[in-house]
Amino acid sequence: MSFRVIFATSLLLALAAACPPSDRAALLSFRAALREPYLGIFNSWTGPDCCHNWYGISCDPESRRVADINLRGESEDPIFERAKRTGYMTGTISPAICRLERLSSLTVADWKGISGEIPACLASLPYLRILDLIGNRLSGEIPADIGRLKRLTVLNVADNVVTGRIPSSLTGLSSLMHLDLRNNRISGPLPLDFGKLRMLSRALLSGNQITGSIPASISQIYRLADLDLSANRLSGQIPPSLGKMPVLATLNLDYNQLSGTIPASLINSGVSNLNLSRNSIQGAIPDVFGPRSYFTALDLSYNNLRGTIPKSILAASFIGHMDLSHNHLCGQIPAGSPFNHLEASSFQYNDCLCGKPLKAC
Repeated sequence: MSFRVIFATSLLLALAAACPPSDRAALLSFRAALREPYLGIFNSWTGPDCCHNWYGISCDPESRRVADINLRGESEDPIFERAKRTGYMTGTISPAICRLERLSSLTVADWKGISGEIPACLASLPYLRILDLIGNRLSGEIPADIGRLKRLTVLNVADNVVTGRIPSSLTGLSSLMHLDLRNNRISGPLPLDFGKLRMLSRALLSGNQITGSIPASISQIYRLADLDLSANRLSGQIPPSLGKMPVLATLNLDYNQLSGTIPASLINSGVSNLNLSRNSIQGAIPDVFGPRSYFTALDLSYNNLRGTIPKSILAASFIGHMDLSHNHLCGQIPAGSPFNHLEASSFQYNDCLCGKPLKAC
């Protein structure tokens, strides 16, 4: 076999193993809309094969189609270690990314300066499992058709300036396990059918402008372990059914406009980190503490609670931190655990509490 034939055969095999020219062109269009001045992460994006040594790019080993884009501005990768700095990138996320039809994960996170809108066409990528755009300056709304992504397990657009309502289609994300919309400018109510997200284990929506009441359907999410709705504009009462969720461990509802009373079900539930502070909750603290009451943190401060501190708290299996300050509580603080390790600040600014660690009755 001549050298020319061998060379031609080798070239054809190399081309067959390379990523398709259409994927390479899409990546180059994506890169052209971004500017990364300090680390040079795009310096490796050269040559015909975008599956080979292109920083942050992974391909399916069989089809050679681009499957993963993983570009993080905060990383322990040597490129960051050498530069002794975190990443900074400006520009926008080009809709050209949507030409990568086999894309499974898109992570463009913590670059601080990337702006513009989330491309609406991302909702047309049928294989997308992870969409992580945390820590940029992205604006506009969550794509209206986001619910088309039936394989999506992670949706993270936290720490941006996203506006608008949560699209009604979002509750159609039947595979979603992690939802993080924290620290944006999202407004309007939570979808009433939020409970359709049956695979969800974490729902983090704090630091927005969400209004309306907490949908009772949330309690239908069997796997939900972490629910953070703090620092919004939620009103109405806390659904008692939240206290009957089998694996809910963290419930943060602080800094809202919630009213009504504390559901007794929350005191005897599996919730171990409960923050209801800075609302307009009224009535008495439910006197239903027992062996199932295990709180690493229980914060009921800055409400309108009245009555006495229930003696049943002494029956709780554990209370690490408790804050009852800034209410209208009266009477003697019970003696014994957990009260013997709490500071006076946990009880101050009530109407007439007394006993250790406050002044004697």
